Amino acid sequence: MAENGPIILVVAVALVDVDGRVLIAQRPEGKSMAGLWEFPGGKVEEGEQPEAALIRELGEELGIDITKNCLAPFTFASHSYDDFHLLMPLYVCRVWEGTVTPKEGQTLKWVRPLQLKDYPMPPADVPLVAMLRDLL
Repeated sequence: MAENGPIILVVAVALVDVDGRVLIAQRPEGKSMAGLWEFPGGKVEEGEQPEAALIRELGEELGIDITKNCLAPFTFASHSYDDFHLLMPLYVCRVWEGTVTPKEGQTLKWVRPLQLKDYPMPPADVPLVAMLRDLL
């Protein structure tokens, strides 16, 4: 298998509301893969635990507080892009404090699991949709 750059560790979460809908965010203009929909999250900094990174990112991006024990590890994506390899643990979270608010200009949508396939997503996220649909 060809070597294609560094391994980038990114964490993501499927936030599930009381109606069983999942939150997705649209990547803003100017970012790579702009316009595609993804699960909220972000890069894990050097020396940072994945759960701590997710708690930090969700505070920055969505203005919500999550405790570590509300994050349930679910599955992960491992996907080679042209210049890096993405490793992305996906957590499921049903409990948080605060109101989900787009803090970075992104568009947010609460979507029923069966409708997730109707939203274009980065290649790494696509296999996660079927697994989430089966879970929820």
